[in-house]
Amino acid sequence: MIKKLLIAIPAYNEEEKIGEVIQNIPGKLNGVSEVYILVIDDGSTDNTAKIARDSGAAVIKNYFNMGVGSAFGKGLQYALDNNFDSMVSIDGDGQFNPGDIPKLIKPIMENNADFVTASRFIDKNYYPRMPLSKFWGNKLMSIFISKLVGKKFYDVSCGFRAYSQRVLLSLNLHGRFTYTQETFIDLSFKRLKIVEIPIKVKYFPSRTSKISSNLFTYGINTLKIILETYRDYRPFTFFSYIALFFFIISIFFGSILLYTYVSIGTFHPNIWSGFVGGTFLFISIIFFIVGISADIIKRIRVNQEEILYLLKRNSLKNK
Repeated sequence: MIKKLLIAIPAYNEEEKIGEVIQNIPGKLNGVSEVYILVIDDGSTDNTAKIARDSGAAVIKNYFNMGVGSAFGKGLQYALDNNFDSMVSIDGDGQFNPGDIPKLIKPIMENNADFVTASRFIDKNYYPRMPLSKFWGNKLMSIFISKLVGKKFYDVSCGFRAYSQRVLLSLNLHGRFTYTQETFIDLSFKRLKIVEIPIKVKYFPSRTSKISSNLFTYGINTLKIILETYRDYRPFTFFSYIALFFFIISIFFGSILLYTYVSIGTFHPNIWSGFVGGTFLFISIIFFIVGISADIIKRIRVNQEEILYLLKRNSLKNK
């Protein structure tokens, strides 16, 4: 049973579709006492905010575009401030069917999941018609995240999701540009149960994505967020890989020096390779030490996050 469910809609210049999305959200859901709709207008220059209000939604407005990650964070904070039991996030572009919301919240209501995400790629029958570049970009991102966290995921970039209150209390996200992949890493390392369910989406070939129109820039920014998140949760592994990279380079240059000595009995004329190899070995040792130090700091951060979770939970109980 969910007493209060928040439907959070991050939106940027979505005046054409936002009203339709809001109107198609079910006003009543089985097992849910109250449904609230919140639009986070991320600095739109059109009538997105006005249409959202006229359609019956509450609106939080950023006065300039801060990124979908920042907009989602405001929706998350709104859910906590107003003591919601669960939250569903859905894009304001009309690609997702609000009628599928019951499918998303069902595993949470049955205590079978903490976090439920719509998946466009878990079932081939639901594959959307999108350009191959976007299709394989999404697939490769899912493979990459799966390798990082050690669990198979099919779609880590979909914005149609449901969050239990435990997840709302646990999430600590830092990316302003996007939040979708970071959420998977954060919740996976916290050992919360993630469930993917197949959902059919509409794809509009003529529509330009508000956040990923430049796939190269989108990929670079997303990769940066992912690597930063992985660094925070697996610092020893992260820095050890870097240390190993420089160590291999040092071995290469060191082998040149050794081969020269064995061949002609002197380090000349390749003594320079010894200095280069030694430099890379020193860098490798530095990164290894940084990894050990960062791992110690990570333990402190994990304890701090647990304290933060308990403080948030107690704050909700006192409201």
